[in-house]
Amino acid sequence: MTLSENVVLVTGGSRGIGAAACLRAAELGHAIMVNYVSNRQAAEEVVAQIERSGGKARAIQGDVQSEADVLAMFAACDDFGRLVGLVNNAGVVDRPQRVDEMTLDRLNRMFAINLTGSFLCAREAVKRMSTRHGGKGGAIVNLGSAASKLGAANQYVDYAAAKGAIDTMTVGLAREVATEGVRVNAIRPGIIDTEIHASGGLPGRVAEITSSLPMKRPGTADEVARAIKWLLSDEASYTTGAILDVSGGRAILP
Repeated sequence: MTLSENVVLVTGGSRGIGAAACLRAAELGHAIMVNYVSNRQAAEEVVAQIERSGGKARAIQGDVQSEADVLAMFAACDDFGRLVGLVNNAGVVDRPQRVDEMTLDRLNRMFAINLTGSFLCAREAVKRMSTRHGGKGGAIVNLGSAASKLGAANQYVDYAAAKGAIDTMTVGLAREVATEGVRVNAIRPGIIDTEIHASGGLPGRVAEITSSLPMKRPGTADEVARAIKWLLSDEASYTTGAILDVSGGRAILP
């Protein structure tokens, strides 16, 4: 590995949309940094899949809500190659609750991981990719959610609010670095068949809601990853500040 090789960092890259994004981004010829918090085995399996296909990847542990961890992750990227892409995918939900039931600890965790972590990672990516800092350009793809438009009442209003802030951050940062070679876009997934629903205490949510979806099926992690791959690629060279709904029509407002 030489520093001339291009690197994409995917946060939360060991499972679900993040893992699929790692595999698709590797198809662009980039080396992939697969971030994980606790499941090293899952991250190493993503690395192995990329390597079996002739690509290059490494697993890197780090919690995006920790500034020290974020700095260590990007330092590892610097050792791996030249950063050209960031996928801000790491995120969490919690147990369904009304706002009048939410604790401060829950709110702090929800915003620290889903929002502040994305800001910290974007900050470090811009420092490396922006021509203002001596970089050669790159792309940031933030993971939002259709919940930011729907509100997630009686379940995850805090999660929806954090993702709404991601929408705003995407547009603002895109304008901030538009002349510095850095493109910033976001994907808003709808109901995607991944483990995140079980982690929020609703393992049967996808099956329960399928009949109400416009396309009568959930999306797959790979369908989201294909959109991420496009936004990372040169094919999206004139696309910045865009927020792309990959929601099967669920996020269409009346």
